[in-house]
Amino acid sequence: MLQLVIGNKNYSSWSMRPWVLMRHVGVAFEEIKLRFDFTTDSSFYRELGRYTPVAKVPVLLIDGFAVWDTLAIVETLAERMPEQPLWPRDALQRARSRSLCAEMHAGFSALRSQCPMNIEASLPEVGARVLTEHAAVRRDLARIDAMWSEALAASGGPFLFGAFGIADAYYAPVVARARTYGLPLSTAASAYAERVWAAPGVSHWVADALAEKDFLDFEEPYRKAR
Repeated sequence: MLQLVIGNKNYSSWSMRPWVLMRHVGVAFEEIKLRFDFTTDSSFYRELGRYTPVAKVPVLLIDGFAVWDTLAIVETLAERMPEQPLWPRDALQRARSRSLCAEMHAGFSALRSQCPMNIEASLPEVGARVLTEHAAVRRDLARIDAMWSEALAASGGPFLFGAFGIADAYYAPVVARARTYGLPLSTAASAYAERVWAAPGVSHWVADALAEKDFLDFEEPYRKAR
């Protein structure tokens, strides 16, 4: 039995990655959603502590056995489903896909910190200010656009390495950020972002996020509750 422990869908970019991948390929799993609360001894931390010694989501549970960190989770899923093209079949493209995922996993801190994921919001004015004030965000966005465009040109699309896979799931939260903050993308990258947004797993996550209606003020320092 597979279970996936996640946070709020509107805000939790890391939770989004394995969830949309599993949903896209039709993996049966139980969702365990914990409401974000980062205060000391909160119910979020107490409940999460039942599953993992690391106080972060997501966590994949395999008959109760915990796998945490998104890279470990997606590699575990790929091992369990060798028939699914979660990684590219070609060895070199598989290595490149892993490189793109690792770059997302470890990098783009400026974009992540200045443009936190908030699917239900429309904040182009915040995005315009961030791009004006933060050169590091502009560099992050340019790098992402370049890597998407290069991968699409090499694979022929429709997704980064042909079929929707781990790399696309990894960058789905970036697509969400681009929409929320009105971040500019090249023609090729923008078309790719639209395809990701319409992909089955992603569209289901987005619908759930929009239905949450759970405002968390500590996740949204740039605006007040409505």
